[in-house]
Formats: sequence, C-alpha cells, structure tokens
Amino acid sequence: MVWTVGGLVAAVSDTLAARFAGVVVTGEIAGFTRAASGHCYFTLKDADGAQASLRCAIFRRAASLLDFAPGEGQLVEIRGRIAIYEPRGELQFVAEAMRRAGAGALYEQFLRLKARLEAEGLFEPERKRALPRYPRSLGVITSTAGAALHDVLTALERRAPHVKVVVYPSLVQGSEAPAALLRALALANRRAEVDALLLVRGGGSLEDLWAFNDERLVRAVAASELPVICGVGHETDVTLCDLAADLRAPTPTAAAELAAPSRQSQLEKLDAIRALMRRRVERALDQAGQRLDRAALHLARPSELLARERRRLDLLANRIAQLPARRVELQAQRLDHLHSRLDRAVPQRLHTLKLRLEGLQSRLSALDPQRVLERGYAWLDDGQGRALSSITQLREGQDLRAVLADGEARLQVQATMPTIPRA
Repeated sequence: MVWTVGGLVAAVSDTLAARFAGVVVTGEIAGFTRAASGHCYFTLKDADGAQASLRCAIFRRAASLLDFAPGEGQLVEIRGRIAIYEPRGELQFVAEAMRRAGAGALYEQFLRLKARLEAEGLFEPERKRALPRYPRSLGVITSTAGAALHDVLTALERRAPHVKVVVYPSLVQGSEAPAALLRALALANRRAEVDALLLVRGGGSLEDLWAFNDERLVRAVAASELPVICGVGHETDVTLCDLAADLRAPTPTAAAELAAPSRQSQLEKLDAIRALMRRRVERALDQAGQRLDRAALHLARPSELLARERRRLDLLANRIAQLPARRVELQAQRLDHLHSRLDRAVPQRLHTLKLRLEGLQSRLSALDPQRVLERGYAWLDDGQGRALSSITQLREGQDLRAVLADGEARLQVQATMPTIPRA
C-alpha cells in the first residue's frame, strides 16, 4: 500500500488519538508564549535535566480557565492528548487542563537567590551609576565564538565607528563560565582602559543563561568600578546580572546602542548648534551695527540735536508763560458756571418747599377734629373730659357733655340699648 503524506499523517494522528486520548504528563515549562488569538504554546521538558522535550499547545478556552499564570521554569502537570499538527507533521501535546506541580529546580533556586540579594539592596536604583554620555572606548565581555559579539561590533560600527572596542573573551555557558566571566570582569577593571563594559550573550534556555545567575558574578558586577551594561538573552530573559548591572539592555545589540550614541545623530546636533550659533552671532552683529549707525548719525549732525533741544526749551517756556493766565481763565469759567447753577437752584428749591408745605397743610386740615364735627358728628364725654365710646361706660341718670360743631350741650342718660350684631 502506498500512502500519501496527508493520509499517513492522518492515520498516525488517529492512532495516537486512540492510544493516548487522555494522559497526564509532568515537566518544566520552557519558551512559553501567548499568541494574539489567546492560544498558548510552550515546550515541556523533564525537570531532572534529561534531553527529552515535548511541544505543547493549550487553546484559548482551556487557557482562560487556568488559575495561575504559566511562566518560564515552572513545574506543572498537564492533562490532555497526543496529536499530530498535520501542516508540519509535528508531534504535539494538546493540553486541556494544567496545574502547578511546584517550581522547577533552577527557577526555584533563581527566585531564592534573587530574594536574598534584593534584601541586601544589591539591585537598588540608588546604587547604580550613570553611564558616560560620550564614551571613547568600550569593553565587551562575551564569547568570541558567539553571535552576540558580532551583533555588538556591527551595531557599534554602524552607530559609533569612532569608539574603540576592547574584547575580553570568556565562556558564557557551562559550569566553567562563571569563573571565566569573573576573570574577564576583573581584568577589565584592573586594566581600566575603557569607559564602560558590555556584558552580553545571545538567547537560550534558563540552563543556558545560568552562568549569569552565579552569585559571585552578580556581586562582582554590582561592585565593578567600571559601569556595566548587561545584555543577556532576548527581551523576555532576565538574569540576576541584569538586575545588578548599572543598565539592563534587552539584547546584545540594544546594549551596544545604549552604550554609545549614534555618530550621525550627534553630528546632526552639532550642525544644528553651529547653525544656531551662526544665526545668533549674525543677529548680534546686525543689532550692534544698527546701534553704531544711529550713534554715528547723531554725531554727524550735532546742530540738529541743538536745534531740537532749543525748540523743546522754547515750547516749555511758552507753556510756563501761559500757565497763570490759563489758570485764571479756567477759574473764572468755573465761577460763572457755579453762579449760573446757583441762580437756577434757588427758585427751584423755593418752589419745591412751597409745594411740600401746601401738601402738609392739606393733610393737617384733613385731620382737624372741627371738620369732623361739621359733618354731623359729636364729641361725647363724662363731663370731666374723659371720652366715651361704649354704652358700658354709661349708667342711667348720668350727666354727659356733647360737643358739636357750633357749641356744647348738657345731656342726661335715660336708658342704654346695645346694638344687635347683624347676622
């Protein structure tokens, strides 16, 4: 039987799906990434350092149900199924659930050492030094066989070809790498021939970059007399040397770019400064020339200055001479104006007072009791001058006095009759 590629891959996939439909596997996460779609991809490898590894995928729905954030070096248990990714014919484990099984041994060691050095203040921003703004020479500590050195030299040649580069070769991976890196760092500080150091290496797994988590090397980086820029791995890789260095760069190329400013950009700044200085000098010379021309013009015609000052003196003398007469004239005008106002105000005031007096007299006449008596009313009292206004003040046989408009009358009470209120 002759198989097509797709048919064979599909057959193998069906066989694996039937045989490994639901399995649980444990291992350490490496190279974890989350795509824009929400799917997550990573490699699962044995925690004991064995070489076996398995490509894994956990799709968006299952990833959204996780109760933790998967990360580099974590030891996990995954339940899922073995499948074949048919477009590439690759074996992969499709995870349906995941839970933490403890941190990986190296990652756990990394976290413990990080916490201890952080508590000592080794990573504090206050102890970090500023890098030289315009370095004349830079030192590079890395492997001569790695791509990191090529990336750094290429970036510096492109950006700052005038900067001298001194390479301090060292191993950057393996058990002997920490000691080699310490020797290179000590040599660079002892020779003191560069303005700053670049400690760089390309990307790799946590094990590959472990030399840069060595406690002795981390302390040496923090104590270096020369400023250190650390660019180890990719942007997502973080080592303890990154935290202890004066500046962390995401990649070796970025370390070179941060260490030395671009020669072209600095030349452009110099050109801009030169043009600005030229404009300012030209403007200052123009202003000085104008002042000089005005001064020369005044010196060339002193008679005009004298004539102008003479005219000014004549004008002031004329104003002084006219000032008393003018003031007398103004005061006379003011007196005439006040006299005219007084002539108008007195008759008007008298007329106003007359009208007010007539009004008061009319109100007083209206209140005169005699006028009330003339309308048929009478004033009644008890003969002693006490006014009577109610029958309760009367008794039969009492003598009274009534005052009318044209005289008085003596009266005697015969009977009293109260007024019946109307309904």
